[in-house]
Amino acid sequence: MTETAVLTIDGPVSSGKGTVARRVAARLGWHLLDSGALYRVLGYYARNQGVALDDEAALVPLAKALPVRFVESQGDTAVILDGEDVSNIIRQESVGELASQVAILQPVRDALLSRQQAFAESPGLVADGRDMGTVVFTQAPLKIYLTASAEERARRRFEQLKEKGFGATLATLVEDIRTRDDRDMNREVAPLRPADDAVVIDSTTLSVDDVVNRILDEAAARQLA
Repeated sequence: MTETAVLTIDGPVSSGKGTVARRVAARLGWHLLDSGALYRVLGYYARNQGVALDDEAALVPLAKALPVRFVESQGDTAVILDGEDVSNIIRQESVGELASQVAILQPVRDALLSRQQAFAESPGLVADGRDMGTVVFTQAPLKIYLTASAEERARRRFEQLKEKGFGATLATLVEDIRTRDDRDMNREVAPLRPADDAVVIDSTTLSVDDVVNRILDEAAARQLA
């Protein structure tokens, strides 16, 4: 059972989990875990090391010894892999695909489980991912499942990529998101779904501030904030 207060935010790709989690963590003064970044870093690192993304025997030791650090600074988190800042690189769509491939392997998830749970430190943790409430922090007192329509998520992702100078088309992003949803929700290992006691928030027509305030209200109701 988790001793430190943990607030989990799960949901499908491009549902706004990362942005919302960062703002909620900042408002609460809590630590932040971007679990998706771990899988993105692993997929990226494995590819660069020449390790096949379905080679469990090679991926497990790689996951356990992954030379990654998360450095919090001025409300943002830098991802440092083997001394290199890969914060922007791992957000590319191609790296997201690598992450999705390694994330379906149970031995890989097991190898990263204790690493994720170790982020739970005082005064509290906001954990963002796909299975934070259903697998990693099952005793968390507040679990959020954040979603939005595929079209709205594609539009948001399109704007993010455009701002960072990455090319993409809206139609392709909609198709990619639906494919990712299908794979994440129907995989045998830790399928994406709301925890039984999760608060489900559909952000299709909500602003980031609307969602953050809703979550903070839920936290206050549970005397976490």
